[in-house]
Amino acid sequence: MPLLLGALEIGLRLGGYGYSTWLFKPLRIGNEQFLVENPDFSLRFFPPELARTPGPIRMKPTKAPGTYRIFILGESAAMGDPEPGFGAGRYLEVLLRERFPEAYFEIVNVAFTAINSHVIVPIARDCARQQGDLWIIYMGNNEMVGPFGAATVFGAKAPPAFLVRIGLAIQQTRVGQLLAALGRHLSSKSSAPASWGGMQMFLNNQVAPDSPLKAAVYRNFRRNLRDILRAGRQSGARILLNTVAVNLRDSPPFGSLASTNLPADQRGPYEHFVGAAESNRAQDRFAEAGDDYDQAARFNALSADIQFRWANCLLSLTNLTAARRHFQAACDLDALPFRTDSWLNGLIAEAAREAANSALVLFDAAAWLATNSPTGIPGQESFYEHVHFNFDGNYRLALGWAEQVARCLPASFTGHAAADWASQALCERRLGLSDWNRCIVGENMLERFRQAPLSQQSNNSQRAETLQAQIKSWRSRMDGAAAAKARELYVEDIQRAPSDYCLSENFASFLVATGDLAGAVAQWQRVHEIIPQDYLAAFRLGELLPQLGKMAEAQAMLTQAAARRPFLSDPWVELGKIHITQGKLEWALEDFSHARKLRPTDPERSYHTGRALALLNRPQEAIEAFREAIRLNPGYWQAHDALGGLLGLANNIAEAKAELEQVVRLQPSYGRAHLNLGVALLKGGDAFSAAREFQETLRLEPTNSVAADYLRKAQAAGR
Repeated sequence: MPLLLGALEIGLRLGGYGYSTWLFKPLRIGNEQFLVENPDFSLRFFPPELARTPGPIRMKPTKAPGTYRIFILGESAAMGDPEPGFGAGRYLEVLLRERFPEAYFEIVNVAFTAINSHVIVPIARDCARQQGDLWIIYMGNNEMVGPFGAATVFGAKAPPAFLVRIGLAIQQTRVGQLLAALGRHLSSKSSAPASWGGMQMFLNNQVAPDSPLKAAVYRNFRRNLRDILRAGRQSGARILLNTVAVNLRDSPPFGSLASTNLPADQRGPYEHFVGAAESNRAQDRFAEAGDDYDQAARFNALSADIQFRWANCLLSLTNLTAARRHFQAACDLDALPFRTDSWLNGLIAEAAREAANSALVLFDAAAWLATNSPTGIPGQESFYEHVHFNFDGNYRLALGWAEQVARCLPASFTGHAAADWASQALCERRLGLSDWNRCIVGENMLERFRQAPLSQQSNNSQRAETLQAQIKSWRSRMDGAAAAKARELYVEDIQRAPSDYCLSENFASFLVATGDLAGAVAQWQRVHEIIPQDYLAAFRLGELLPQLGKMAEAQAMLTQAAARRPFLSDPWVELGKIHITQGKLEWALEDFSHARKLRPTDPERSYHTGRALALLNRPQEAIEAFREAIRLNPGYWQAHDALGGLLGLANNIAEAKAELEQVVRLQPSYGRAHLNLGVALLKGGDAFSAAREFQETLRLEPTNSVAADYLRKAQAAGR
């Protein structure tokens, strides 16, 4: 049997089957050899259609003399989500470079989304081979929801660590990978989502605060963390181990144990005290409300929601110590545990004590971020939502890291040091953080706020309003003079750091926002040259080149992007859009069909499918495609507009009017929507309302002769 398995393993490898399980892979860029990220690394932990990939890595196999190499290990918060180009690791790089100008720091961020300690163990072992001087470990937010977590959607929930290790070891072989693929193929029923859907994928995976699964996760985390620290120590690197900061004050729990779980004789008293608490809180009687929540919690001690409301009452009474205790309890009891809880942070502190030596430093990032809050309780001054840092939070965390790193540096790196750390403003100038880039990140976060479970949090509307006000403030400064100045700074900083691909990415985003598509293409081409393995550079070029009429080049880039991320649908959607432009409508439908298999819940794919079907004169199928896009995203105004137009052509005036009213509501400055709605109203016999829509069209588009002609008709019909 061993000989047979060995022969099969050799045959599979010779036949090119399977994937490497190393984090790094060699790649020649220009005339030099580098180590870059392996996009297949995470396939042992995720189903292929849900696989997460490391960000771009570009590292010399042998560290250059005089280089201080820092690895950052962790999850999305450590990566810098929502925009890694402005994450804490990037701020840290600038802080160190400005403070110690004669030293060279190489920061390699190997953190990425949705992973946890099970994934970070092999990452650490691979980093241990790469001559790191310092490891920064910031992890814990995904322990419950990541691979093998208690609330995971990626497979088995909280299995014993030894079973996890055996399974992962088997999948290091090509035979094991073949068996895993066969298992997925033969499985008649899978609970895993068909495609990546963000946090909303976990909505049905709530876990009770006292579930034995959580205890299993804590045991596994303890073991994994010890192995990670062991790998770091054995590599000779110093280690900066962090507790993890989360938004306690301004992030209500995502899930809470309902009163229906209580015995019948306790529900009545519980609901009485909750009702009384809510009544008192509404009248600003916070002390009385707190007493009522105290009574309610005696009946339902595992309710995260009760703890959070109670904490807010205490906060209003400025009893900050008690408020923090109950905010932490709300986090610990959250039934959708997307945040590091006090147990995990306790295990991190325990591991630091056990491994205490001069090579390991525990940095209490949670306490450090709390000092940046006026209440001493971390909240929206540092976070966008539950765990991801805003610009201020990223700078603050990086500053804490920088102070710890400085204490670890050898004397040869600290000569001629500047007197103090660079300001946040200087760091952001060096990172190319313009108001245009701020707005892009802000709009990205607003889109997340519209999706569950963030959209279901009680403070979501206030959070969105605060961010919208901030975006408005940024936009008020975005004039021609500011754009010219930002462009100058980008050019200057890229000349200072020509191999910094993040600067070129940020510059490209700025150029798109200011309308310079050719300039943006040039920057993405620069990124493509620096990190040719990168999916995003190829994809962005594929998006932009069609707008410059370069269809063949765009198709080549999108084909590359699809090959690099075969489980992503976006390149196929863009290829389909190009084929629509070229009149190759059947080809476009094939592209969209392929995209649908990869991501069936993508509203953009449905919308463009409808466009192709409409152009093929298949109106009924097009109508269904537009309706599907709207089901997937009710705010997709372009789909409402296209659907309204087709319904109008089919003389279904009532439904067309309803769709066009949605367009006007969602996009009130879109003149054609008012024109089309006016036509539908006129056909429906409402000449007065139609005239009003035509007048609005002319206000928005004074030279629209079609609207002027229809206005005359509506006025004549209304006489």
